[in-house]
Amino acid sequence: MKLNKRQKTDLHAAIKAGLAAGIISGLVKLGWENILPPRTAQRDATNPPQKLLQQFGVPEKVTHATYTYSGHKLPWVSYLMHFGFSTSFAIIYEVLTQNRRYLRFTSGTIFGLAIWVAFHIGIMPMMKTVPSASDQPTEEHISEALGHIAWMWTNDIVGRELYRRLTAKK
Repeated sequence: MKLNKRQKTDLHAAIKAGLAAGIISGLVKLGWENILPPRTAQRDATNPPQKLLQQFGVPEKVTHATYTYSGHKLPWVSYLMHFGFSTSFAIIYEVLTQNRRYLRFTSGTIFGLAIWVAFHIGIMPMMKTVPSASDQPTEEHISEALGHIAWMWTNDIVGRELYRRLTAKK
């Protein structure tokens, strides 16, 4: 892959590409967690997004609010947080990588692992949103680490292609 020296970034296209990539990668991460659930059912009774909101004073009746689809009660507030996180980081990644191509090294997998370490090993345990890294089960580390790789790889592939298409000369 030949890298151009400095190309002018189309910020609008990068944000659009990141937003779309974040939605798609958020779906990938949800699917991943259905195959390899990161937490026990007991720890998922109040999942990390719900707990974080509660730590900021949002009442449980809001954080545990659901909608029903096909007979399943689904946590819309958790989904809002999940997709908010996913799209925010996808946009940041897409904007940053337009002029910092080295961040795309390994198609985002190292970037994804860095996000996992920062949040699941560092920030959330320090905030007491999740247990300390040493108190998290091995299954949680495996699921979250691999899930973050799949998530950011999806952001990289989808965002890169959408940006290319949005900025292609017509």
